[in-house]
Amino acid sequence: EAVAAEWMLEFACSCLCRHFAEQSGAEFQRWRDVAQALIKGLSQIPPRQKKTVYLCQLLIRIARGKSLGLKFENDQRISPLESALSFWTLLEREEMKLEKLHEDIRRLIQIQIVAVYMENRYFKEATEVLERLFTDSESDKPLRVKLATIIKAKDPYVPLLQSFSYSLLISKIKSYIELFMTENETNFLIQEATKQVASKGLEATAWQNRPAGANENDTSDLETKQRFVLSIILLRDVLGQMQNCCLDADSSWMYINCLLGLNNMQNVGKNEVSLARSRKRQRWTPLEDLELKSGVRKFGVGNWAKILVRGNFNNRTSVMLKDRWRTLSR
Repeated sequence: EAVAAEWMLEFACSCLCRHFAEQSGAEFQRWRDVAQALIKGLSQIPPRQKKTVYLCQLLIRIARGKSLGLKFENDQRISPLESALSFWTLLEREEMKLEKLHEDIRRLIQIQIVAVYMENRYFKEATEVLERLFTDSESDKPLRVKLATIIKAKDPYVPLLQSFSYSLLISKIKSYIELFMTENETNFLIQEATKQVASKGLEATAWQNRPAGANENDTSDLETKQRFVLSIILLRDVLGQMQNCCLDADSSWMYINCLLGLNNMQNVGKNEVSLARSRKRQRWTPLEDLELKSGVRKFGVGNWAKILVRGNFNNRTSVMLKDRWRTLSR
């Protein structure tokens, strides 16, 4: 279970990095829930995964950095960005050597902590956080003096703050993510999925399901999709077996099952169209009606995705469940 949690966390971190870079909010939020649940389930952080955990926590906070009402720490004075700075400090301690990019990101986070308060006209809080952020060291003094002067002027649009903008911070974080993913590339999920496939004899099944007459490029693309689907199947199965991960976020479960689609290898490739057509003509069985009624009683009308995930349906979609319930209600 501990080993599975480690490579699942690597996979979740990889997804977080990708969706942070792509600025895809909904996907980022789903994998944020998965990563947080996995981190919460760790009794202690394995030494080799410290950077992974710190990076996940950093990205989660940077993504919500301008939401001053959101608190990640018990100390209510600490903003999301100030919390992010603490994880950036932990990340720096894990680096073998500090580069200019590290220093740039640290300064950008520090400046934006003050800038976000000023944008919201919280000048008193900006002064207080400035005192917490900077030491009396000579290296910190020039920036500390400049920011103190800006706060006194109560002008959030001065050139310094515009030059070290939030968008620049995001850009620098993306650069760091690229370096991180290059230096810490892992394939735990694919490796374990491959073992699972081999042990269950699924490789032959996957190959038999390839479209007839597929050329070499089509075959390569199909194999890539199959590996992805098999990986997600394994992820879902292991999540279902783990008791200590506290995965109570239904959105995470629904996302994983949505990735699976019909949970059917024949849905990969050109067979998708024929399956969609056959689904439309398929009659509802009495057992499926019972599953739908049971799901509505348990989760309520409207929670079709949740009912679909938890129920035993034959190639159905949440829209089909909704339409069938309307018919039954008549």
